Amino acid sequence: MVPRRTGACQSERWRREQVAAFDRVDELLAFLGLDRAQIPDLDADPETFGLKVPRPFAECMRRNDPKDPLLRQVLPLAAEQQRVAGYVEDPVADATAERVPGLLVKYAGRALLMATGACAIHCRYCFRRHFPYQNFGPSQARLERALEDIAGNTQLSEVILSGGDPLMLSDERLEALIERLDGLAHLKRLRLHSRLPVVLPSRLTDRLGTILTRGRLPSTLVIHANHPHELSEAVRSALLDWRAAGVTLLNQSVLLRGVNDRIETQVELSERLFACGVLPYYLHGLDPVAGSAHFQVSDAEARGLLEGMRARLPGYLVPRLVREIPGAHSKRPLE
Repeated sequence: MVPRRTGACQSERWRREQVAAFDRVDELLAFLGLDRAQIPDLDADPETFGLKVPRPFAECMRRNDPKDPLLRQVLPLAAEQQRVAGYVEDPVADATAERVPGLLVKYAGRALLMATGACAIHCRYCFRRHFPYQNFGPSQARLERALEDIAGNTQLSEVILSGGDPLMLSDERLEALIERLDGLAHLKRLRLHSRLPVVLPSRLTDRLGTILTRGRLPSTLVIHANHPHELSEAVRSALLDWRAAGVTLLNQSVLLRGVNDRIETQVELSERLFACGVLPYYLHGLDPVAGSAHFQVSDAEARGLLEGMRARLPGYLVPRLVREIPGAHSKRPLE
């Protein structure tokens, strides 16, 4: 059991912080001591993919710095409206891998279940920013259908809860979902992919930790941190508690121009992750989703970064540099 604060207070806190997230560009800029004139390419009123930034994440940003790497990940720019060849709405072919609504099977033995379409933060490079979550329909009926499909597919050994972000579900709903998966004898592992431990660390409640560690299925939590400044002391404390409770912790990040495309930044990120009890797992080449071309780092630059990291870090702190290729049987190494 994760030894932290009382469950009711924890649940109320993360929900309050979620509701208080910045959703207006001018409010976020004012919080950081910035104005529109400092960001010439700013899109202050994005229509289709609005701003959403939890305050704990915003508090990790540098004040008065329009080029802050955390701010760059969430601030909408006019460049997102430019059409760039090769940048599409479904860059990893989620639609063709969907067995039933919200259940994707791309790789042998694994299924990815979109537990919800909701996220706590809107990352401008998100490869599912155009995904038609509105077509899911009633959530419980959709999840029931997905669970029935998983139960009937005995070739599966692992289910990955993703989204959106699965930790946007309440502890009660997650508990019911995980108990159903735990009861399927052919499953061997459970994995959760979530940005919330980084952007809203209060979400790692005692009850949630207990839910993930008391069942039959070993649990792995894959967090998403792109820059060392995202890993605050609050994040570190929460993650170390979960590691002590027996949850395997990994990190996946995305290589982003102007955010983490320097060797020094990548080395610092790996070191900080290890201090948080997390091992680097994947460093993803950018998925070419429409609206994200300004984040692109070339494969040649990416390989140079990887070599620089290998020269400075032990092997277990060097993530695998990969890209998802539609139709491939696994992530493709870029090394």
